[in-house]
Amino acid sequence: MKVTDYFENANGQTLVSFEVLPPLKGGSMAAIFDTLDPLMEFKPPFIDVTYHREDFVYKKMPSGYYEKIAIRKRPGTVGICAAIMHRYGVDAVPHLICGGFSKEETENALIDLNFLNINNVLALRGDARSFDGKFMPEPDGHEYALDLVKQVANMNEGKYLDDNIENGLKTNFCIGIAGYPEKHFEAPNLATDLEFTKAKVDAGARYIVTQMFFDNKYYFDFVKECRKAGINVPIVPGLKPLTKKYQTSSIPRHFYIDLPGDLSKEIMKAKNAEARTQVGIEWCTMQSKELKENGVPCLHYYTMGDAATIRKIAEGVF
Repeated sequence: MKVTDYFENANGQTLVSFEVLPPLKGGSMAAIFDTLDPLMEFKPPFIDVTYHREDFVYKKMPSGYYEKIAIRKRPGTVGICAAIMHRYGVDAVPHLICGGFSKEETENALIDLNFLNINNVLALRGDARSFDGKFMPEPDGHEYALDLVKQVANMNEGKYLDDNIENGLKTNFCIGIAGYPEKHFEAPNLATDLEFTKAKVDAGARYIVTQMFFDNKYYFDFVKECRKAGINVPIVPGLKPLTKKYQTSSIPRHFYIDLPGDLSKEIMKAKNAEARTQVGIEWCTMQSKELKENGVPCLHYYTMGDAATIRKIAEGVF
């Protein structure tokens, strides 16, 4: 079932969904199940599974020289999606990224997903590799999420990369994209960022999931600006509790977002880890309740493997 169908069938009720990380290479599905098992009582209709680009390490060779080796630290997104659907009977939404994939590899991944009856994808550009100064696409890959959206939309029309394919199977993917209430850090301003977002919606995106934010005003203003710009698809707020002291500097640095003064002060003055976690739970619960009261289609929680914290928030909201 498509993500947007769940929104349409909810009769105005706010749904809940969760996002999980694939385990590090060498790990097992137990980590995913340990995260999701305590959360399934809240009946999420879909679960997002992130995808991660390859990175590089330098391995010292017997000659004394170092060889640059590509590794993918968190493989297995497609298999994890299939396992989630089998275990819980809910839809899985794999993240589809530009980075690290050629157009043909992307097409083949979409074919695999279609064979597995996975018909939702979140189309993202993805992050730059740690050693790159900026995002670098593959030689025959997509540079922008817009182009990725167009490729998925083309397959929905039966159009494949090989022009010789006639009467190609029409896939049925519901395409989601990311939204940035405080604008994407590479965009010169919010107006330009909204132009890029509208282009993706016009190309076939059917819903938006936002980056995390800690002040609901950013979300409400973002929705208003989207509607003024002619972006009328559902906009799902993405939420993450801030529970650790170092996050007061790491989150603004890595995600280019602001933290409310009251939140950062409470985190900083908390006497121990337990107290800081409680601050984060209370703040995220407050955010969630206000968003739910304002009729958002879904509350999407970035779990980061912390099921206990997310569960406490969900208990206070649903």
